[in-house]
Amino acid sequence: MRAPLSWLREYVDLPAGTTGRDVQAKLIAAGLEVERVEQLGNDLTGPLAVGQVLTIEELEGFRKPIRFCTVDVGQANGTGEPQEIVCGARNFAVGDKVVVALPGAVLPGDFAIAERKTYGKVSRGMICSGDELGMGDDGSHGIIVLTPEHEVGTDAIELLQLRDEVLDIAVTPDRGYCLSLRGIAREVATAYGLPLRDPALLDVPAPNAHGYPVQVSDPVGCDRFTARTVTGLDPEARSPIWLQRRLQKAGMRTVSLAVDVTNYVMLELGQPLHAYDRSRLDGPIGVRRAERGEKLTTLDGTKRVLDAEDLVITDNSGPIGLAGVMGGANTEIAGLEEGGSTEVVIEAAHFDAVSIARTARRHKLSSEASKRFERGVDPAATSAAAQRTVDLLVLLAGGTPEAGVTEFEAPGAPRTIALSADHPDRVAGVDYGRETVVRRLQQVGCDVYGQDELIVTVPSWRPDLTDPNDLAEEVIRLEGYENLPATLPQPPAGRGLTERQRLHRRVGRALAGAGYVEAPNYPFIGDWALDHLGLEADDPRRLTVRLLNPLSEAEPALRTTLLPGLFAALRRNDSRGEHDLALFETGLVFHPTGDERPALRLPVDRRPTGEEIAELDAALPAQPRRAAVVLAGAREHAGWWGQGRPSTWADAVEAGRIVAGQAGVELIVRQDQQAPFHPGRCAALLAVVDGQEMLVGNAGELHPRVIKAFGLPERSCAMEIDLDRLERAATGVLTAPRISAFPVATQDVALVVDASVPAAEVEAALRTGAGELLESLRLFDVFTGEQLGEGKKSLAYALRFRAADRTLTAEEASAAREAAVRSAVERTGAVLRGA
Repeated sequence: MRAPLSWLREYVDLPAGTTGRDVQAKLIAAGLEVERVEQLGNDLTGPLAVGQVLTIEELEGFRKPIRFCTVDVGQANGTGEPQEIVCGARNFAVGDKVVVALPGAVLPGDFAIAERKTYGKVSRGMICSGDELGMGDDGSHGIIVLTPEHEVGTDAIELLQLRDEVLDIAVTPDRGYCLSLRGIAREVATAYGLPLRDPALLDVPAPNAHGYPVQVSDPVGCDRFTARTVTGLDPEARSPIWLQRRLQKAGMRTVSLAVDVTNYVMLELGQPLHAYDRSRLDGPIGVRRAERGEKLTTLDGTKRVLDAEDLVITDNSGPIGLAGVMGGANTEIAGLEEGGSTEVVIEAAHFDAVSIARTARRHKLSSEASKRFERGVDPAATSAAAQRTVDLLVLLAGGTPEAGVTEFEAPGAPRTIALSADHPDRVAGVDYGRETVVRRLQQVGCDVYGQDELIVTVPSWRPDLTDPNDLAEEVIRLEGYENLPATLPQPPAGRGLTERQRLHRRVGRALAGAGYVEAPNYPFIGDWALDHLGLEADDPRRLTVRLLNPLSEAEPALRTTLLPGLFAALRRNDSRGEHDLALFETGLVFHPTGDERPALRLPVDRRPTGEEIAELDAALPAQPRRAAVVLAGAREHAGWWGQGRPSTWADAVEAGRIVAGQAGVELIVRQDQQAPFHPGRCAALLAVVDGQEMLVGNAGELHPRVIKAFGLPERSCAMEIDLDRLERAATGVLTAPRISAFPVATQDVALVVDASVPAAEVEAALRTGAGELLESLRLFDVFTGEQLGEGKKSLAYALRFRAADRTLTAEEASAAREAAVRSAVERTGAVLRGA
């Protein structure tokens, strides 16, 4: 909603010197979202004057029509002589009043006006269009033609209200009353503690039996309907400049006087209106639900097939409008080219918000009217809005109001809410006191009675106030959110982060330190992603928890793996030119247990009991926490230091080791075949849990079909690991490694084994045989060749031996090495290379 400050001043006597920025700060403090304050005309300087065209000479011989004009600008040019101006526009004639920018003026966009020779003539100024003055186009696509009553030489900056401040407010759905100057002015008046001149306080004639006949068949969908008739309108009457400018500043274009007036009153009071050409109406106006298959051509020229839930306005010919959304073309106000409308019937009605919202969405037809009805319109404003429209049509178009006044009103009563006087105090933790609570509620528009227990009657324009907490919120926001005390909770001693939380933080820091960038993703997934992963029909990851209200129909379930989200992040970054990527995420996945039951609704007036929390937890699916990485492109960049290298499956395995290391767990790595990985480049990551090996994750290069399905770079790699299982495999609190003061003894060994023997088995055998003197073991070379024989491979290991209390002798180190080799020979059939 755009609210010009000059318009707001009509309803609130703001202090002298108050700027739009000042009002913005006040409204933001009161809870409104004022996105910006637009400064109109700040980059515009005069002289800018009203001129009258005296002569027009058509210049020949140019590629486009050019006119040489003389324009009377009075004394605005200091001489009183006619101003000579070259102009290409053709929507004006001799005698018309126009807006002239004289030499020395600067128009928006830093466009300076000066005398210049063009098309063989000297042009001393410019005849201006609305776009050139920052007003926007009025629909003529030409220069501004003023009405005859404006005096030549008048300052056009003041006449056209070119300087103003406009507040651009993002109105939230619960504050529909702020989709009007009346509602915003009420907030401004309250913020400044000033009285409000309510534009809806008008003298309205009583309803009678002589008004235009109206028949409401659905009082639930339409609980108020006012009809007024104005005759004798001047079909050539145009909207005055002040009305046009207010509409333009509010972001609406001008159409015709009757339509402009209804739009103006809608902006002023928040009540959408519709004006019908009475000569095109056939019988009484009706309000009913549409019959399935009925058709209506709306004002936008679209022929629409109606639904049985649509609320429509009708006459004897059938539907003539979608109630609260858009009128029909067959009763549209006639333009000048059609002779103009001289008699109009004004509709001011109140429609059910849900019905209007559904109709607007069903027909994909959002309008200024539907936006207001969806958010709640003041039902008590219909009569005032109709009267205001009648008054303006009489004033501006010379019309005559008919004495007949039609009013339909369904039975109803104001909403009342019982409220303890200290309820806002208890909600905010601030001692406001009864007087403050009553005063603030009265400023909102409520009627308040009672002492300790208040009976609050909610104003008709606030349908969002439905319970005591809504009223407490009004008190708190008007007293200032910034005045609420900030108190940090005091945690009980000894209850810091749990060991599980520390592990998750250590994992994130370790991966970030290893060069990975965290990329959190939404926890939603679709069947298409599981298909792209190549999962078998009986894969447990296909068993998902479905959402009742998914954000996207393409992802209606909770994820069972972190990889699809990381794949999307990898693809998105790669498409933007970032080809060397290492991303990670830690987060929950969700697995239904089959034992879930309907969740308990917890109370909000007290802390839940332990039994209630346990019952709520029992209703949840299993939610293990996982860590995952994806890699693509270069892992190490080339430079003066040497050649770089691409990311490989080994880097993904190493990421698993980094994560496991934070839990103090040493992984066992074996070859595996698991979707979505390449069957020959997939590793199973295992850990010992309660004396048994348990699969905790997988790592490797992704299958080419998966890479193609997700649009990933070639040879992309990934790893996913279960942090909860790692925590179970941990042996206790991590201890810092002990640094020995004694030197290390390094022994290398190369063993030849069958190609089918996993390196992990050889490594395990070496560790077992080497005993407690072995400090570390590293595979540094894998070799295959004809000299080894078919089906053989050579594994070369570096063994580091060290004692905690002495320097090892060469004999001790060699003995430990020989024991390690013997163990490998016995358990894997290895042969010492070169032996």
